[in-house]
Amino acid sequence: MKPLSAIVALMTTASAVADPLADDAGYLTFYLDNDLFGGSDRDYTNGARLSWISGSKTVNELPQVQRWLRSLSGDPDSFRVFQGVTGFEDPDAVVYNYGVSLTQLMFTPANPNPYAQPPFQRRYAGWLGLGFSLHVKDDSILNSVEFSLGTTGSNAFAEETQDFIHDVRDIQKFNGWSNQIPSELTFDLSFIQKRRLDLARFGYGIIRVDGVGEWGARLGTFRTDAHLGGMFRIGYNLPPDFSDPRLSPTAYSHQYFESGFDYDSHWSVFGLFGAKLSGVAHDATLDGPLFHDFRTGIDRRPFVVEAYAGFGIRYRAVEFSYAHTWRTEEYRTQRGLAEFGTVSVRLRF
Repeated sequence: MKPLSAIVALMTTASAVADPLADDAGYLTFYLDNDLFGGSDRDYTNGARLSWISGSKTVNELPQVQRWLRSLSGDPDSFRVFQGVTGFEDPDAVVYNYGVSLTQLMFTPANPNPYAQPPFQRRYAGWLGLGFSLHVKDDSILNSVEFSLGTTGSNAFAEETQDFIHDVRDIQKFNGWSNQIPSELTFDLSFIQKRRLDLARFGYGIIRVDGVGEWGARLGTFRTDAHLGGMFRIGYNLPPDFSDPRLSPTAYSHQYFESGFDYDSHWSVFGLFGAKLSGVAHDATLDGPLFHDFRTGIDRRPFVVEAYAGFGIRYRAVEFSYAHTWRTEEYRTQRGLAEFGTVSVRLRF
C-alpha cells in the first residue's frame, strides 16, 4: 500500500470508532518534543507525553483523585478565591472532564563526548511523571488542574530512552549520563485557565479566526513557576476547542463545542501562532533537586520567553499538528535561543 493511501485508510478506520462530536467521547493524545527539528541536540532535547481525557461527565462520575482537585477548579465547591477568578457566568452549568497522563522530559549538555559533566553547560537530567487532572469548562473558559507524581534521576529512564532513539537513528550517544541530577520523588500541582474568543468568520463561518489567552501557575518540587500567554488560530472548519498544540503540564485535547457552526466537512486545516512569558522560581533540572545538596554548576534565569508557530489538520476523529518553538536562554551560560518542534497526534473515540 502506498504511504498516502495507508494514512487515509488509517484515518478513515479511526474516525469510524465514534462520532467525533459525541459528548461522551474521549481523546487520546501523543506529544513529542525534539530539538532535532531545530537542528541541535542540547539543553531541552526531548519530551514525550501520552494523555487521555474523558468525555463530558457529571461530578458523581469523577474518580476520587479528580474529586479532590475540585477545590481548585473554580466550580461551586471550590475555594471562594478560585470561584472569584474563574469568570464562569454560570458555575452550575459547567462541564467536567477528567484525565491521566504520562510524561518524560530529557535535558543534556551541548557536548556529548566527555564522560564528565561539561562545565557551564546544561546538566544531564530526566523527569518521569504520572499526572491526574480535572477540567471544568464552558464554551469560552477552561480551568485545568493537574497533580503530578514523578521522579528525577536514573528512575526517569532518560538515558535509556535517549540511547534507544540514538541507536535507531544511528546518532552519536551522550557519554555523561552518570553525572545526571540525583533521583528524587517530585510532587507538583498545576493550574491553568484558558479563555476563547471568536475573532472573525468568513464565508458563512467556513474560515474562522479565534484566540486563546491563558495564565497559570505550577507549585512543586520539580518546578515552581507562573506564566501568561496567548495563541491565535486561523483555518478552514476551525475546531472550536481548547486543545493544546504543545507539550505542557496540562496538555490535553478537548472536544469541539456547540458554537452555532455546522461542520459541513469532515476536514479542518488551520495555522497557529502564539507566545508565552514564564517567571521561574524553581526548576530541578537547573537548580538541582529540592531535597538534595546538589549543585548543577549553572545559574538559572528568572524569566523565559517563548514564541511558536505551526499548523494542524483534522479528518473526522483524527488530528495531526506541528508547532515550532523558539525559547530564550534559561540559564546564564546557555548559547543563544533554543529551538524545538512539537508533533502531536490526537484520536477521539
